[in-house]
Amino acid sequence: MTRQERIILFLLASLNFTHFLDFMIIMPLSNYLIPYFSISAKDFSFLVSSYSISAAVSGFFTAFIVDRFDRKKVLVWSYIGFMAGTIACGFTNSFSMLLIARIVAGLFGGIIGAQVMAIIADTFSYERRGKAMSSVTASFAVASVIGVPFSMRLTEWFHGDWHAPFLLVGGVGLLMLPLVIRYVPPIATHLQQGARRSPLDLLQTLLSHPGRRSALLFSCLLMMGHFLIIPFITPFLEFNRGYHKSLIPVIYLAGGSASLIGTFILGRLSDRKGKLPVFSACVLLSLVMVPLITSMPIVPLPVVLGFFALLFILAAGRALTAQAMISEIVPPEQRGSFMSFNGCVQQAGTGIASLIAGYVVYNDSSGRLYHYDWLGYLSIAVLLVSLLMARRLFAGSDARSVPA
Repeated sequence: MTRQERIILFLLASLNFTHFLDFMIIMPLSNYLIPYFSISAKDFSFLVSSYSISAAVSGFFTAFIVDRFDRKKVLVWSYIGFMAGTIACGFTNSFSMLLIARIVAGLFGGIIGAQVMAIIADTFSYERRGKAMSSVTASFAVASVIGVPFSMRLTEWFHGDWHAPFLLVGGVGLLMLPLVIRYVPPIATHLQQGARRSPLDLLQTLLSHPGRRSALLFSCLLMMGHFLIIPFITPFLEFNRGYHKSLIPVIYLAGGSASLIGTFILGRLSDRKGKLPVFSACVLLSLVMVPLITSMPIVPLPVVLGFFALLFILAAGRALTAQAMISEIVPPEQRGSFMSFNGCVQQAGTGIASLIAGYVVYNDSSGRLYHYDWLGYLSIAVLLVSLLMARRLFAGSDARSVPA
């Protein structure tokens, strides 16, 4: 890997870090936001899903036009809008205004992830893409290892002021943006690989192939299976199992640290052994870990840390291998649009999962959650369906990537 490629990966990973952290921090902040606004678990699920659903909407409409522009320009302007929404979250004091700010952040944030993946797919061959994507996917782990624990500590240092983490994310973004503009080169080779087409023609071309439609459904289900249990992990740990707020950063630190190490190992392993085998192993192990989390009894803290470490590793492994396989579904000249559609359905899956979670669980006046284990059973069913789909859709992907 060249020095230029390393710089590009570092900067893309940095953008993804702020993007992931902005989305992730809302969930551990539930223990502050729910009592601050005196809202129910269902209301909180609306707050989580608003970002995802608005991101899905923007991803759908921008998918028609992103392949007409330099990918770098699309990424930069989307990031500016995302930062504006995130910084606005740091200055709101009402539930309705926070909801609007989250929608704005989601509208622009929904474009970022797809462009990052498209840039990687255009820059790295399929044989090297697992390692490259693992570098960027690792930003999710870094957000867990550094971002979430530090943000939670920052909230405590400011005496429970939940605005501070959003201002932190916005500040980091303002520092990263000039570096991206300076060091990431234009990504426009796809503009010479195909003529511009009308939106309806493009949509028909992208979705006319049954394999592409199935790949998008697979991507949506995979995200649903993961996020069904994520929004209410923090209140479950505090209000159902009695772990104090101060321990939540430690749990995210352990899970994120393990995920960071596991991401690089699994990325390289997927390049050597194949994306589908690694994906399948991660899903099968997840079928065991999910019910352990959602039905977890009161156990010593080291056991909890071990559970979350493995859960985060498996989630990262599923994500990076799935994205590598999906990116190979279409040719380069259509990849930006298709990955935008993919990002769209992923956000939709996340939003739908959050809404379902809000309707399945409920909380009492003490904050205790009920029926959280039901979400675990539903997550298992969805992940199992996604595994069966992957085995059918991507059975030949690894074989096709091997040079003759």
